[in-house]
Amino acid sequence: MQYRRLGQTGLMVSEIGFGGEWLERHPEEESVELLRYAHNHGINIVDCWMPDPKSRDIIGKAMEGCRQEWIVQGHIGSTYQNGQYTRTRDVAQCRIAFEDLLKRLRTDYIDLGMIHYVDREEDWEKSVPGDYLDYVKELKDQGIIRHIGLSTHNPVIAKKAAESCFVEMILFSVNPAFDLMPPTDEIENYFAAQYADHLNGVDPVRVEMYKLCEQLDVGITCMKPYAGSRLLDAKRSPFGVALTPVQCIHYCLTKPAVASALCGYDTKEQVDAAVAYETATDADKDYASVLAEAPMHRFAGGECTYCGHCKPCPADIDIAMVNKLYDLAIMQPEVPASLREHYLSLPHHADECIGCRGCESRCPFSVSVAKRMEKTAVLFGC
Repeated sequence: MQYRRLGQTGLMVSEIGFGGEWLERHPEEESVELLRYAHNHGINIVDCWMPDPKSRDIIGKAMEGCRQEWIVQGHIGSTYQNGQYTRTRDVAQCRIAFEDLLKRLRTDYIDLGMIHYVDREEDWEKSVPGDYLDYVKELKDQGIIRHIGLSTHNPVIAKKAAESCFVEMILFSVNPAFDLMPPTDEIENYFAAQYADHLNGVDPVRVEMYKLCEQLDVGITCMKPYAGSRLLDAKRSPFGVALTPVQCIHYCLTKPAVASALCGYDTKEQVDAAVAYETATDADKDYASVLAEAPMHRFAGGECTYCGHCKPCPADIDIAMVNKLYDLAIMQPEVPASLREHYLSLPHHADECIGCRGCESRCPFSVSVAKRMEKTAVLFGC
């Protein structure tokens, strides 16, 4: 298992994570065993947005004896009232639910205290500032949560969070279908087929959000990497073609600022299918050519998705990384020193491009790589 730094939190999280919302569907012992199985395969981050006692008890029992080896995303504002999930900003109810989370997880701290599920701008305005945020910050001041995060499906809210100076990481829905869609505060819209009828290319607000998070060192963990399993089924996929778990995960992990893809699991076989990413070949990971040839393909040409399909380069240039650094650099009036240093630390640079355009013949999205290499060399002054 490979591990990545989760932005400014400094936490090293497994590339493949555990989204825990399906745990309550199975007998407790079975789900506890499933979590331990995932941990034995190197998975060290789990999201617990679920307020129900069963899910929380399962995670607590699975972590018993190895709590320090897990990184927990625990949500503040996800409550269990009258036997059902209720999202709230009422501090009294949040306190009850969060204390229950600590008790059932058998811990005295949460690594990532998540501002729970903010998709509407009015919810952001209501929560920040206010008593709710004061409570979240109080928990951090007391060391009960180590870092403040936020969960959202809306890239507009994600941008606000990244720029807030107190949100250190974001749990965001990432997959190739959602990324085509313009911002919305209704998650149900993402699953409506008619919503995608007039789309063409990755939504620019999402592109800007990813780059902004990378620039501000706000790490991203991904929920819904399979789009609720729709991307794994050609009949339900908005592209009319099925992707594999490895391809979906690779899509997530090629986005700027992304550290971990949190998948949902019902079985050990599903865990195996996800962690297979760690030994997968470039051909196994190739989502780009699959989407480019899909019957309902909607990816616009000319935009680099950092998929790596351009490899190999005869000059050994890491084209995807060079493109990513170029895109980050042009967001700002001057190239930041940190970006320049990162670029210069690469073994090979854009000025070494020999203009063979072999990469362009392999690019599913018709990126003019040679021209971008010329622009990059000028931008970084080498």
